Amino acid sequence: MTSTSPFRRCSGPLDRRTWLQLGGLSFGALALGAQPSLAGLLSAAERAAVDQEFSVILFWANGGPSQIDLFDLKPEAPVEYRGPFRPIHTKVPGMEITELLPQLAKHADKFALVRSLHHERNEHSGGTQRFLGGYASRAANLNDAEFPEIGSVVTHQLGQRPSDIPCFVANTKFYGGGPAYLGPSCAPYMPNPNPQTSTGDNEYDPVPLYKTGGDRDDLAISTDGVVRLSRRMRLLKNLDALPRRLDGSGTMSALDDIQQRAVTMLASPRTREAFDLTRERPTTQQRYGDTHFGKSLLTCRRLVEAGARFVQCQAEFRLRPETGVTSNWDDHSVNSHIFNAYREKLPSFDQAVSALIEDLSERGLDRQVLLIFCGEFGRTPKIFNQDPSGRPGRDHWSRAMSVFLSGGGLNMGQVIGATNAKAEEPIERRMDSNCLLATIYRRFGIDTAHLLHDRLGRPLPILPQGQPIPELLA
Repeated sequence: MTSTSPFRRCSGPLDRRTWLQLGGLSFGALALGAQPSLAGLLSAAERAAVDQEFSVILFWANGGPSQIDLFDLKPEAPVEYRGPFRPIHTKVPGMEITELLPQLAKHADKFALVRSLHHERNEHSGGTQRFLGGYASRAANLNDAEFPEIGSVVTHQLGQRPSDIPCFVANTKFYGGGPAYLGPSCAPYMPNPNPQTSTGDNEYDPVPLYKTGGDRDDLAISTDGVVRLSRRMRLLKNLDALPRRLDGSGTMSALDDIQQRAVTMLASPRTREAFDLTRERPTTQQRYGDTHFGKSLLTCRRLVEAGARFVQCQAEFRLRPETGVTSNWDDHSVNSHIFNAYREKLPSFDQAVSALIEDLSERGLDRQVLLIFCGEFGRTPKIFNQDPSGRPGRDHWSRAMSVFLSGGGLNMGQVIGATNAKAEEPIERRMDSNCLLATIYRRFGIDTAHLLHDRLGRPLPILPQGQPIPELLA
């Protein structure tokens, strides 16, 4: 159901790097920008238990998945366009998807495909900013967003419930993503982020959202880790002693207490348990698969079930060296053999996404939880072979993309929009990508005309344009 709670500034979760001054944000900066929101987060401890409100799981195909090889196949297109994969029928008459997703085909009544979205930014970080923020950035290859991504806006608008589960959780930062002028209080909580993901480097290993064991996980979300974190806080407090003594306003003293309570929040049983897959039955773990995709999506389900409102995770996969050097979906010829890459990763993708769809439905969460799979744009319909090996690849293509949606109380079992015979351009229901954002904001009960204020105090609507997609709304 749509949230009816009054809009309020959310405390927003911060990752452990923020607490430790490892992410470029000092405790002094927290005092200036994050303290009021964090105080609001912690004051929510006395609120009632989790209610089943609308939540989003964004499974982000960083790099851009190919629409013509996944959800918008064109078997009659010339050979230099269509690729080797054949379309298969699904449970919904007239809806076809790639043959590499046979399990998903059986659940087509529980998902929808939007084939006619587009935008104007054809580079990764600019495309991410445009797609998730709704505004085109001034910079082309920006590491950090100039306008807040949707998860940060949701965090800012809806508030934090309950206090010991972050509103916004991610495995790592997106290239071109971030809270922008909303500040670090509306950034996601990230257990073990990799800073490499926020750069143009695309050869990093998949970043786990789930517990993998070892010291890094302990530091992030275990009781032992909180003890170590507290020790570091005491060291930082000693280093900050002189400026704190000079502070006559009491702000720093208040912040000391907030920091300690925030550490306690990270040690809460609810938070620790949400990340701990060992609490799931072995049959459930097997259902999702012992893969990055499977463990990531199972953790996403645990997080929204515990009360997180927006969970995003990069859909990464480590390819065999002979197939490609990247772990994302940026399948240029120089990066990977796109078709072998899909042959490798789509079986585990098919298993994990199908398991999540089934699991949400069986738990009665499919009306409240929306799963989205997409990237910042699509791929060129024409195949290119720039690599010296001659292997096939596809380049960036923001003029047409396919978005996969499941649940969230939206109308499923349908295809919305269509592209031309080569999947180059929308020819039916052509829509700006902001229409998808507007649909999601509508389900959250957020007014996209609501004005936010940038760092210069200028009022900006949450979205400059874009209407909800009526075919999706119940």
